[in-house]
Amino acid sequence: MEGFIDLIKDLWVFFNERKKYWLAPLVITLVLLGTLIVLTQGSVIAPFIYTLF
Repeated sequence: MEGFIDLIKDLWVFFNERKKYWLAPLVITLVLLGTLIVLTQGSVIAPFIYTLF
């Protein structure tokens, strides 16, 4: 869990230094999509997710 917190801190510093605030929604969407795929892997919900893509 400590590595994940370091990643969030590094992203925050990157966004602040480079003024790339438009990347934040993209990163959040990718993280949520990845979490959704990992959590539903092998579950009953998986066929419904595949129909979305």
